[in-house]
Amino acid sequence: MSLLVATLAVGLVFAVLALGIYLSFRVYQIPDITADGSFPLGAAVTARMLKEGADPWTATLAGVLSGALAGMATGFIHTRFKVNAILSGILVMTALYSVNLRVMGSSNLPITRGTLFTPLEETATEWLGRETTLLGRPVPASDLGLLAGTLAAAMLVAVALSAFLRTELGTTMRATGDNARMVRALGTSTDRMIVLGLALSNALVAFAGSLFAQMQLFADAQMGIGVIVFGLASVIIGSTLVGPVRSVSLGIAGAIMGAVLFRLLVAIAIRLGLDANDLKLVTAVVVLGAIVGPGWLRGLGRGRAKHAGGDAAHGKRGGHASA
Repeated sequence: MSLLVATLAVGLVFAVLALGIYLSFRVYQIPDITADGSFPLGAAVTARMLKEGADPWTATLAGVLSGALAGMATGFIHTRFKVNAILSGILVMTALYSVNLRVMGSSNLPITRGTLFTPLEETATEWLGRETTLLGRPVPASDLGLLAGTLAAAMLVAVALSAFLRTELGTTMRATGDNARMVRALGTSTDRMIVLGLALSNALVAFAGSLFAQMQLFADAQMGIGVIVFGLASVIIGSTLVGPVRSVSLGIAGAIMGAVLFRLLVAIAIRLGLDANDLKLVTAVVVLGAIVGPGWLRGLGRGRAKHAGGDAAHGKRGGHASA
């Protein structure tokens, strides 16, 4: 797979992950670490279902539902037992490592059957031949089919999430994150909204894991390490790109753009010679820069404006004195 097509395809898969993180982080202000466990859970369940002979749609749906159950577990521990949200996510994420190993039966499970992307890859090969040209470079036609599949998945999730968050239930979930006291005063259970929101968030994360496994043709117990950081990086970079978020659609679009841009930056860094062992370090630095950078630049701009205003006032006083 060519580097550009591979980067875009993976970026779009991780855009689905970023939308799940967006839901927990932006709507509920919870950096849900369950994602590090639900991502490989979706991959593990899908790979095991495919191995047992299930069709790709059923296997993918099973992976999504498993992620929803993981999110419900985190929400239940947080709301029922009043455990800190981050600690609840850590507990479930830790438990899911063993669950994933049980599901796969080993630390790594290959996928040898057809996936959701197989029909698209075959169609692209039938229409374009075994190889075509993209930006002057030869690209296997099947890779373009894979890219089309990831694009369709990301756009479908984005549209569905945007529409859902505008419904009465979605609005209530958003209000729970903004002002839980007001929601409780209106007679709505905020605990139920939190459990539902974390379930939906981790369902999307598990969907991304399922797609990633079907793209790479294997599931691995270690593949979820650090995905929460990647998701947060995508959301934060996206919010930096689109500016102050005034609508749900803009926030969702920003998360998608942030995920794709971040994957492009990673690919460029690796192409320039970055050691793969340093990738997590670079990711952390990028996230830190995305968090503190905009505020630092705004502060620098205000300082310059203040300094320029002071110089202008000093010039006027000097002019009056001369007169």
